Amino acid sequence: MRRYVFVLLVIAFIFSLPRQLFNVSYSPVLYDREGRLLGAKVAADGQWRFPAADTINEKFSIALIEAEDRRFRRHLGVDPLAISRAMIQNISNKRIVSGGSTITMQTIRLSRGMRKRNIFEKSIEAILALRLEIGRSKDDILALYAANAPFGANVVGLEAAAWRWFGRSSEDLSWAEAAVLAVLPNNPAMIHPGRNRETLKNKRDALLEKLLKNGHIDNETYFLSIAEPLPGEPLALPRFAPHLLERFVLSSGSAAFKTTLDRDIQERTSVILNRAGDRFAFNGIFNGACIVMNTRTGEVFAYVGNTLTHHAPDVDINISWRSSGSLLKPFLFAAMLDSGDITHSSFVSDIPTRIGSFSPENITRNYLGVIPADDALARSLNVPAARMLRTYGVDRFTQLLRSLGLTTLFRSGNDYGLPLVLGGAEVTLFEITGLYAGLGRAVNANSGTTANEIFFTPIVNIVTPVNRSNSSQRTARQTAGRLQRQTAPPVSAGAAWLTLEALAYAARPGEEAIWQEYAGARHIAWKTGTSFGLRDAWAIGVTPEWTVGVWIGNASGEGRPELRSTLTAAPVMFEIFSMLDSAGGNRGTWFFKPTAQLRSEETCASSGFPASINCAEIKFTDMPLNAPAVSACRYCHTIDGQKWFILTPAEEWYYRRWNLDYRPLPASINAHGIQGRGGGVLALFNPEPESQVYVPRELDGTDGKIVFSAAHRNDSETIHWHLDTQYLGFTRTFHEIEARPEPGYRTLTLVDSAGNTIQRSFYVLNTQ
Repeated sequence: MRRYVFVLLVIAFIFSLPRQLFNVSYSPVLYDREGRLLGAKVAADGQWRFPAADTINEKFSIALIEAEDRRFRRHLGVDPLAISRAMIQNISNKRIVSGGSTITMQTIRLSRGMRKRNIFEKSIEAILALRLEIGRSKDDILALYAANAPFGANVVGLEAAAWRWFGRSSEDLSWAEAAVLAVLPNNPAMIHPGRNRETLKNKRDALLEKLLKNGHIDNETYFLSIAEPLPGEPLALPRFAPHLLERFVLSSGSAAFKTTLDRDIQERTSVILNRAGDRFAFNGIFNGACIVMNTRTGEVFAYVGNTLTHHAPDVDINISWRSSGSLLKPFLFAAMLDSGDITHSSFVSDIPTRIGSFSPENITRNYLGVIPADDALARSLNVPAARMLRTYGVDRFTQLLRSLGLTTLFRSGNDYGLPLVLGGAEVTLFEITGLYAGLGRAVNANSGTTANEIFFTPIVNIVTPVNRSNSSQRTARQTAGRLQRQTAPPVSAGAAWLTLEALAYAARPGEEAIWQEYAGARHIAWKTGTSFGLRDAWAIGVTPEWTVGVWIGNASGEGRPELRSTLTAAPVMFEIFSMLDSAGGNRGTWFFKPTAQLRSEETCASSGFPASINCAEIKFTDMPLNAPAVSACRYCHTIDGQKWFILTPAEEWYYRRWNLDYRPLPASINAHGIQGRGGGVLALFNPEPESQVYVPRELDGTDGKIVFSAAHRNDSETIHWHLDTQYLGFTRTFHEIEARPEPGYRTLTLVDSAGNTIQRSFYVLNTQ
């Protein structure tokens, strides 16, 4: 029987401690890549309580042991000498003046909810302390105590106390500060700024004297320490990345997170953005956000979710869906380089265009006739982009964007239509910045790898829960942010490099020319974008080291006339690049040309397409290695033994107004027509072939009219217009005419005085 009782007692002893000693809520805490505090929130029970660290500050552990339990390292949880001394003191004073508890026993008492002190409770604490000593190391016990001891007010745990009372990590505590925190748990009320100050100072100084006497500090340290002031009011904790902290508090059950952020870069980026926000607020622009990524690794170094403002400050703009503006154009350019639809300098049409009810317009309200593809990208022209997307395919482009990592494209390509590339879809700053970093990473990675080893997909994991119980925890570089390996990169290294070259070096018009020289001197590939209605201003820049994405606007979606990217987002982006340079960036470096992923082709010096026998001059142009052959130049023709560069009539009509050196065909050749050679003298802009059109309705409810427009190589020529069998009239110089056709299939016929004819069939929709 005694044996069974003994066995039961042993089993009870083994299982006397719960698996989780402290069942409490912890403050969500965010750390940077070096383990520095970025921010924290109060725990669910209203306490500032940080998760236990693997190790604690050595100064604090020495001071605590000297103050509470000098034989801590030598006993098994219960110190008989301390208990005997306490009993003698209590009997002689006829009251409890000492409990004789060890640090281990105090840890147990904290875990049991600070129950009423009596002999029975003390006995239980002693038994559980012995059990704790058997299962845990001395350092583990110190860490448990330090993480759960009260330090005054609503502060629990050493790390929270160090920040709340001294504004720094526990790792950086001085001897005087460590001594203050060592004496607080037995009387937390001593920290109150309005009372007990003298008592707290006396206890601290007495402990410092003991540390001096026992050889832990020298005389100089002692005198400097007793001269240090006591802490005052509780200090506010850092708030360097509040939106990121809130984001991961909502999406994870963990309490501590270690990120790839760099606290210095995070803080400086926040200062730049908030300073700019103060300026923009005068124009009714109240919000801004920024992402800074390491281009080579995809790790996020700064995450500013919003400016410090009274207008929707809690909205995390970085993950908010906003109109993309022109930000998707570079990816269409890169895709068409890989597909062989264009070379980087081949001509694309820039003429009035109507596809169904969609009629894109350039922001300049001008047309250039034709323009090299890279120049169209740098100028962010809408008409060439829409025409390029029609050639490439909307659904095909939608699938490409999804493969690159955009998760906001929830509709089919047909639903988006051609406006997709002009701002007709939503993106987040976080994801679109990752895509731009992917362009740079595709080029960077290829310098030492083969094409199928390129990292492209943007990083989405920038924070890792900290497992405080794992002493072999990996560093932030190893744990936070994993690159995804793709066997077939969506954009080749060659196309990515040509795209970045276009964004870095092509001439820019208007307001963007202000920043062109600045960006060129720093070697930055950059793109701006402004959404329809002036609601979103974007600027994203890429270098081999950094990718910076900036959004400026109103979280409410309110547009403002002053909300233009070149006046808001671009200056902020360039200021951040300057800060990164001063923080140790490699200013002036540029991407190495991935020569192994490019091939050189002979192209027409005029049109940029692969040269034909009709081209008068040729040049060599880089193309992605595996891109299919682009169709040969269709603009050059040999007529009567002479080589001519001939644009279509519509393209020529606009191109001649911007290029005075252009040589049109002589009238004698025009008279014979060159339709069979890719030319022609007549061009019809609207309607498009086989298009469906509506007859607009006026504001007063009456039926309106359709405006048909055309062009002729000869500016002085007369064009006669016919709608089915009805003669509409004639035009000279500016060829536009109005009509109100009936619903159904209709045919528009144009004839000039020489008999040259063009016909166009279209369908008029019934608006009833």
